[in-house]
Amino acid sequence: MSEVRLSNYDFAVQFKARTKTFALRVIKLFQTLPNRPDAQTLGKQLLRSATSVAANYRAACRARSNAEFISKIGLVLEAADESLFWLEMLEESDIVKAELLVNLKQEAAALTAILTTIRKSSQTNK
Repeated sequence: MSEVRLSNYDFAVQFKARTKTFALRVIKLFQTLPNRPDAQTLGKQLLRSATSVAANYRAACRARSNAEFISKIGLVLEAADESLFWLEMLEESDIVKAELLVNLKQEAAALTAILTTIRKSSQTNK
């Protein structure tokens, strides 16, 4: 079986779409949350961090230097990990049933892992 390798450009385009889809999925989740202070507070935190993943990844793709890219990717990584935290909080506070969050939590964890790899390889290739 031959391995298909994506160019950096192709990867960036696909990853932009993936982070945007993640943000859109979180927006849809937020729209279903109860109108209670606890649910809305946690939901707004999640909404901020998940949309930040997509927006800041786009900004990282426009970085003018490797140092700027590494810095911006660090912000994206923090936002992805923070999104996972807020998803866990929604689950563990019994605001959202665990089975409804499985896929979003998996995606947040996968984005975090990918971004960690991107940051490490970018630091290595300075």
